[in-house]
Amino acid sequence: MAIDDSVRTEMEAAAFRRLVEHLRHRTDVQNIDLMGVGGFCRNCLGDWLREAGEARGVTLGKDEARALVYGMDPAEWKAKHQTEASAEQMRRMDESVAKNAH
Repeated sequence: MAIDDSVRTEMEAAAFRRLVEHLRHRTDVQNIDLMGVGGFCRNCLGDWLREAGEARGVTLGKDEARALVYGMDPAEWKAKHQTEASAEQMRRMDESVAKNAH
C-alpha cells in the first residue's frame, strides 16, 4: 500500500501524540521499567524531540523538550511519580540498553 509522504507524516505525528498522552496517563509505569523492556523511556522521547527540532532549526533545552513529553517539568514529574529503582530494575535496564547499540 502506497501512502503519500505527507499523510504518513501526519499519521506518525498522531501516533506519537497518542503515545505521549498514554504515558502521561500511565504515571504508574516507571521510566526504569520502560528502559528495561524497550530500551527507551520518556526522557528518550524528549531527547529525540529535541534532536528532531535541532535538525529543523528549533532549539529546545533538554528539560524543555522532555516537558513536552511529561506534560510538566521533568523534576516535578519525578517528585510526584518516580519511585526508587530496584537492583533488578537496574539490571534489566542495563541489559536492554546494551541492545540499543547499532
